[in-house]
Amino acid sequence: MSKLKVLAFTVSIDGFGAGPRQSLQAPMGEGGENLHQWAIPTRTFQRMLFGKPDGSTGVDDDFARASFDNIGAWILGRNMFGPVRGPWPDDEWKGWWGEEPPYHVPVFVLTHHARAPLEMKGGTVFHFITGGIHEALERAREAAQGKDVRVGGGPATVRQYLQAGLVDEMHIAQSPVLLGSGEPLLAGLDLVKQGFRCTRHAASENAMHVVLERA
Repeated sequence: MSKLKVLAFTVSIDGFGAGPRQSLQAPMGEGGENLHQWAIPTRTFQRMLFGKPDGSTGVDDDFARASFDNIGAWILGRNMFGPVRGPWPDDEWKGWWGEEPPYHVPVFVLTHHARAPLEMKGGTVFHFITGGIHEALERAREAAQGKDVRVGGGPATVRQYLQAGLVDEMHIAQSPVLLGSGEPLLAGLDLVKQGFRCTRHAASENAMHVVLERA
């Protein structure tokens, strides 16, 4: 059965999944890029983002690679797609990733403002969903055709799905970084009451990886 998963989602020691004041110059918020120092050097991300044949292997790469296994569709919050706010001024903004985004499957972007689907190279098609998280999940599951759906973020979007009790599994990577402020991931959420338990954990020099599954 298709599961809704949050995978390779990084938080700081103080619990933030993104820094404050996202902008074109700071896509992950101020200081947010420091969260992902465990992921960027891995072979998985070097190949996916930069087209390079090599990269680090080991625990970090194992989790990075596994985060793409059996994923048939993604869900993103609008801030994950770009820094544009309010009504779309035009169709010029096509995401942070260039002409060939790393998804290669349908991606459903939560927004309050309608926009036509955007087809990119490599099989990624962005669909802009104005009906909320349940509509996005329904559309994503249909598109995934039995595979899992991954919620890519940002933290506010993940929190909405957690608050609605819809997430089945999470892999959280805790990076040894303090942000001080930003967007919290789990503050105020009771994962125990939701039935989550830790089923795996592993540490590298750059992160503590924790897998949480809902009974």
